[in-house]
Amino acid sequence: MNRRDYSDQIVWIIGASSGIGAALATLLASQGARVAISARRADALEQVAQISSAEWVLPLDVTQVASIQNARETLASSAGRIDRVVFLSGSYDPMNLDDLDLEQVRRIIDINLLGAFNLVREVYPYLISQGAGQLSFCASISGYSGLPHSQPYASSKAAVINMTESLRAEASGTGVDIKLINPGFVRTPLTDKNDFDMPFIMEPQEAAERIARGLQKQGFEIAFPRRSAYALKLLSRLPYWLRFRLLQKSRKKY
Repeated sequence: MNRRDYSDQIVWIIGASSGIGAALATLLASQGARVAISARRADALEQVAQISSAEWVLPLDVTQVASIQNARETLASSAGRIDRVVFLSGSYDPMNLDDLDLEQVRRIIDINLLGAFNLVREVYPYLISQGAGQLSFCASISGYSGLPHSQPYASSKAAVINMTESLRAEASGTGVDIKLINPGFVRTPLTDKNDFDMPFIMEPQEAAERIARGLQKQGFEIAFPRRSAYALKLLSRLPYWLRFRLLQKSRKKY
C-alpha cells in the first residue's frame, strides 16, 4: 500500500467539507487519485468537489452506522475497490471542566470517538476481505497528555489514539495498513473558535501535504509540527508530579 504516488488509487476522505479534509481531497486528486469525499453537509461537499475534482460525493453522518455502510457499499460497487480511507471528521468546542455543556460533550464524543468506531465496524472488515488497503484516523497531539483547557476534545482524541494503536496491533497479517494522524494547530473552522495563542499554527494546505507524504511511508504515526509533537510527547512521559508542576507554571492553553 505504501506507494510513491497516488495514481489511480481510490481514496475515501471522511470529513472533507472544509479544512484539512478539503485540502487533502484537492491535493490527492491533483496527484492522480480518484477521490471520494464524505461529510454531513452535502452542499459543502458539492463545493469541494468542484474545486478538487472529486469523483464521488457521498454525504453521511459518522454517528449513524447505516449511513457509513451505505456510502461504503456505493463506493465499493462503483469503484470496484477502496484503497485508502482517511477519517478526519471532528467536533470541537472550547470549554473548561468547571463549566461543561454536557449536550455538547456528548456530541463531541459521538463524532470524534464513536464515529471512529462506527467506521471501523463498517470499513475495516471490508478492507480485510480485500486483503489490502489503508485505514487512517485523525486524532491530535493534544491527546498525548491531559492539558488545561483542552477538554473534552482532547479526551476524545486520546481515546482515538488508543483505539488506533489497538487496531494497528490487531491488523498485523491482515494486509491492512493502519495509520494515526496527530496534528497540532491547523487553521480551520474548529480552531477559529479559539481565543488564545496557538503556537506553530499552519494552514490546511501544509497539513494536507504532510499527511499525503505520511500516508505513503512505512511509519505508523504522522505527527506535526514536530516541535509541538515532541514537546507534548516528552511531557506525557514525565512523572505526574513534575508534569503538573510544569503545567501549573506555564498556564498555557492548548
